[in-house]
Amino acid sequence: MPRPLRVAIVGAGPAGIYAADALLKSDVATEPGVSIDLYERMPAPFGLIRYGVAPDHPRIKGIITALHQVLDKPQIRLFGNVDYPTDINLDDLRAFYDAVIFSTGATADRALDIPGIDLDGSYGAADFVSWYDGHPDVPRTWPLEAEKVAVLGVGNVALDVARVLAKTADELLPTEIPANVYEGLKANKALEIHVFGRRGPAQAKFSPMELRELDHSPNIEVIVDPEDIDYDEGSIATRRGNKQADMVAKTLENWAIRDTGDRPHKLFLHFFESPTEILGEDGKVVGLRTERTALDGTGNVKGTGEFKDWDVTGVYRAVGYLSDKLPKLPWDVETGTVPDKGGRVIEETGAHLQSTYVTGWIRRGPVGLIGHTKGDANETVSNLLDDFAAGRLHEPSAPAPEAVDAFLADRNVRFTTWEGWYKLDAAEKALGEPQGRERVKIVEREDMLRESGA
Repeated sequence: MPRPLRVAIVGAGPAGIYAADALLKSDVATEPGVSIDLYERMPAPFGLIRYGVAPDHPRIKGIITALHQVLDKPQIRLFGNVDYPTDINLDDLRAFYDAVIFSTGATADRALDIPGIDLDGSYGAADFVSWYDGHPDVPRTWPLEAEKVAVLGVGNVALDVARVLAKTADELLPTEIPANVYEGLKANKALEIHVFGRRGPAQAKFSPMELRELDHSPNIEVIVDPEDIDYDEGSIATRRGNKQADMVAKTLENWAIRDTGDRPHKLFLHFFESPTEILGEDGKVVGLRTERTALDGTGNVKGTGEFKDWDVTGVYRAVGYLSDKLPKLPWDVETGTVPDKGGRVIEETGAHLQSTYVTGWIRRGPVGLIGHTKGDANETVSNLLDDFAAGRLHEPSAPAPEAVDAFLADRNVRFTTWEGWYKLDAAEKALGEPQGRERVKIVEREDMLRESGA
């Protein structure tokens, strides 16, 4: 009787779990069957949803319910707190599996090459997100001394950062934020948040719902300058061809024409302002310099030579995420991705690196919403199964599932399991119950491991 197809998936966020789901829904899952092991460097699964989505977005976190149903399947095992390549590398994985799918996502901040970016008071959005999402590998405190703050970027991450900075700690208390984050936000001195985009309203990358949510807080006054409402032929074409872009532009237009209210925290959305320098004194941020831009007819912009200095003492860059380079895999430095064709990892020679695949942000870069990774996963798995049917996968030397357990035991790797997640989940919910909260996130890695029974 033929053994099941053995697949390792490195990264247990949405992209990896969608790939596992695609494998389970394939004909191969029936005959000869599939056996899937998910590896995750954090003690808990769910990747970006747990450590990248703002805590006041429970709607998005609801995706976890669907991912839960996949991980509940008996053909899947979870190995949490296992780091690639420290605890297990590509050669090790090849010994145990017919194929390996990498779905490691993107967690670092993309660089912004302007003078002053390294000043004290200049931060990457990804680091701030990790802090308020209770990531175990970042400091437990965050300096929130600035009364006036700039956020560079016009995507959803910029909105999240601006919203968390502008809300009060008590507004966020009903969410899953841990005690250290609540205490940190209580000390937050920010009263003015300025979000800067170098292009216009039609080019903003906000989701309409995320944008409208800014205005729901009783403490946040959202302000848009009427002079920033401008469109050229390219912008009009974008609005006609993209319903979301049109909805964003309409929301911004409505905010631009209304009277300013009296909510205590002001959140300004600025367009046509391109950051050129972060100004400093004694090594600290004291301002931001931008150049006014103008539309060029195509929806792109050009500089006008008109500069303005903004009185801010904190700057957060939210200009995109960047994936970490994966050892033993080819790498595109420009895009921060693994080169691929249809999810097959492609070497410099143009050949497919046998039995090796990618999906999600490590494949196409950190763009799109969480649900977009499902199409990626389906394509990658389809090509993996084609290679399996054609006999193009390599033959592992130790395909028995228990060989993995023995390997990790020999390495003294302390790993968590799917059963362990249920224990951690229950512990977090128990922490929240006395306060009437759904959960309180456990932050310390050692505490997570203990509660998981690792």
